[in-house]
Amino acid sequence: QVQLVESGGGLVQPGGSLRLSCAASGISISTYDMGWYRQAPGKQRELVAFISSGGSTNYADSVKVRFTASRDNAKNTVYLQMNSLKPEDTAVYSCNAVWKYNRRQEYWGQGTQVTVSS
Repeated sequence: QVQLVESGGGLVQPGGSLRLSCAASGISISTYDMGWYRQAPGKQRELVAFISSGGSTNYADSVKVRFTASRDNAKNTVYLQMNSLKPEDTAVYSCNAVWKYNRRQEYWGQGTQVTVSS
């Protein structure tokens, strides 16, 4: 059974930092492209960060410079370092895994809540 489990969310003041983790089991993430998505209340889910199986990264314009995605294949975990957080970053953050050999094979985590508020 494949599981993606996010952790590290919480309440943080504007300007603060959080590091999210997404731990995978049942798959080896080394052959998966990984994405971090977020969904705020009343808004569509958006891709905020992408890290390919080879380690290339892309970011939404709204989080460039502030967010950094990384992966540790040995730990089967991906991370999202979030700095200079803003209230508009408040959302449920979820990770996604897509197998690079068959993009219809994908998995989602349950998500972790990030709230940025003073």
